[in-house]
Amino acid sequence: MADGGEQVPPDGDRAAPPRPLDAIDRDILRILQTDGRASIRSVAERVHVSRANAYARINRLIDDGVIRGFSARVNHERAGQGASAYITLKIVQNSWRTVREQLRALPGAAHIALVSGDFDVLLLVHTPDNRTLRELVLTRLQAIPEVLSTRTLLVFEETDLNRPPAVDEV
Repeated sequence: MADGGEQVPPDGDRAAPPRPLDAIDRDILRILQTDGRASIRSVAERVHVSRANAYARINRLIDDGVIRGFSARVNHERAGQGASAYITLKIVQNSWRTVREQLRALPGAAHIALVSGDFDVLLLVHTPDNRTLRELVLTRLQAIPEVLSTRTLLVFEETDLNRPPAVDEV
């Protein structure tokens, strides 16, 4: 707890308590997750509100930290990152912040999560090929002093749940 009884998240950012989302907010989020480039007019029409209302809601979702940004969904194979893997790590107790910063610096690191269970960290990486992936694990990851062990799970196929299926997937 910080001064005044306010809770501070582990990463040190102060945040207001989340506001509940209504059905329109959830519909807006679903639309933007599928197409982050959707126009305000398109969003407003699809959720049956005015453009001003849609604009205000999207800005509130951004201001409240619900929407953290907009990005492109990348086909990693077509972008020259044909090998993907989830890597589980066991780390020295209380070393999360140190390890997290070192993992952020890894080329190809796409997602890092502190988790509970049989391992401590789940890391998603995209590399050009298996040789580069091998080097990343054996040379970079296992050289981090706080990393006790790793296990690599190759990704054979991915499905993006925030987009409609392609014609050949139906």
